[in-house]
Amino acid sequence: MEKITLNVKGMSCGHCVKAVEGSLGALCGISSVKVDLKGAKVDVEFNPNEISLEKIKETIDDQGYDVN
Repeated sequence: MEKITLNVKGMSCGHCVKAVEGSLGALCGISSVKVDLKGAKVDVEFNPNEISLEKIKETIDDQGYDVN
């Protein structure tokens, strides 16, 4: 498993947290997702053999947030 922390702009409320956690949590290869709303960060633990970092970023982007 790999752990990454992504900087995500545009999250401002509980709905944002649920949108990001729910969309990432539904993907195969993701074992945990934790959103830090105040810090504008998302911690993701994933299996790089099952899902790419690009797919994770794309999924967050699809929810309407900017990933650095």
